[in-house]
Amino acid sequence: MKPENNDGNPKGFPNSVCLMLAYLCVATEREASLETKVGILRRFDLSNIEIARVCGSKVQSVKNARAALKKLGSRGAK
Repeated sequence: MKPENNDGNPKGFPNSVCLMLAYLCVATEREASLETKVGILRRFDLSNIEIARVCGSKVQSVKNARAALKKLGSRGAK
């Protein structure tokens, strides 16, 4: 039996709780770049729309930040 309000989030947290925890993680990083915030928030397995909502930015900006992180990650692995 699945818990109610799970919405596919890890560890059975409701969507609102995941978003609140994600916001609290980046709330102290006010002057951090969007790439830094996206790097933190992607650990929560949030969608681009949810990350954009937490960061107060556009979805396309989040997609660009994810792409930049992926590009930097492949260079750093050498």
